[in-house]
Amino acid sequence: MLVEKESVFAPPLKVAHITTIDLSLRFLLLNQLQSLQTAGYQIVGVSASGPDVSVLEAAGVRHISVPMTRRFSPLPDLLSLWRLYRVMRRERFTIVHTHNPKPGLLGQVAAWLAGTPIIVNTVHGFYFHDGMKPFWRRFYITVEKIAARCSDVILSQNSEDIAAAMTHHICPPEKIKYLGNGIDIQRFNRACLSPELVAQTRLALGVPPDAPVVGFVGRLVAEKGILELLAAAQQVAARLPQTRFLIIGPLDTEKADALTPAIAADYGLTDACIFTGMRQDMPELYALMDVFVLPSHREGFPRSPMEASAMGVPCVVTDIRGCREVVKDGHNGYLTRLGDVDALAAAILRLLTDKNKARQMGEHGRQMANQQFDEQLIFTRVKAEYARLLQEKGFAALGKNNL
Repeated sequence: MLVEKESVFAPPLKVAHITTIDLSLRFLLLNQLQSLQTAGYQIVGVSASGPDVSVLEAAGVRHISVPMTRRFSPLPDLLSLWRLYRVMRRERFTIVHTHNPKPGLLGQVAAWLAGTPIIVNTVHGFYFHDGMKPFWRRFYITVEKIAARCSDVILSQNSEDIAAAMTHHICPPEKIKYLGNGIDIQRFNRACLSPELVAQTRLALGVPPDAPVVGFVGRLVAEKGILELLAAAQQVAARLPQTRFLIIGPLDTEKADALTPAIAADYGLTDACIFTGMRQDMPELYALMDVFVLPSHREGFPRSPMEASAMGVPCVVTDIRGCREVVKDGHNGYLTRLGDVDALAAAILRLLTDKNKARQMGEHGRQMANQQFDEQLIFTRVKAEYARLLQEKGFAALGKNNL
């Protein structure tokens, strides 16, 4: 049997990583994909096509386009499932690795139907949460149960989702493992930036030299807590009128709770808010911030507060699973109760007015980043799981050079 598998799946081992959109492959996974390539795997990215495909291909990652919507829509989803299945049958991947809720379901089912030997799913945060209506909460739990039946292993970015999987009987305990999340701590390092470059960025954005800066990074949707941030910003601006609120991230028009920069006018904050859209100069932008804020309603293991911490910026985030993995209350920032605008404003003001406390928390954040948030740790764990599964499935001889 081993001889037969070796003849079919000749080195290098072909691995597909599946996301809904190409932006996720680029900004969340590209470094991991390149690390796997360096280890000897043949990597293919599968997602809906978009402007980031050219970046992936320039980095040596082959891309296969499969249209997928980010909303659950039965007929388009069935069509996406069929297209994914055809890709799996044609490409004969040794490993299919899915990400995010939609590909986690469709990609794994398609891989299972196609007889893919190894199926891996990374949970970037379960979509269900306590604030959901009961019907939708049950629906998304059921989706996770179906997807889990197709997995060989589930890699959870946060430890609380592992507990949730046990509570809701999503999978057996031995099937789900802790992965964590990480960033490029060399890129996000304030010591690598010149003060002149930071000053130029500040000037280009129109931020006054003496203005405190409160930053946010994320998609412009209500689920990210932007409405709570703007309500808290009203209180902050009343106390410190010179404060600027730097809001970085793309529009997300596919989502029902999508917002636009025009929302700032509803809070009387048009002049205080700077909406940048999607940016590539993130280290420079974090370097402008005195405080980073993420009042999100749901997270897996958010990257933006990891990046802010690595840049020495104290964080204020929601006290929810995922965010608790990044921010230790009173150490590198503050946790605030979901939807508590007064507490959010108070935490921001505390850091803007107590420079020593903010500096200490920023230093602690950099230390945490060095010790816990290095993406190389994540890459090592993924490779170790691939090697374990290859051995268990009888591909050990082929996987020896992919460690």
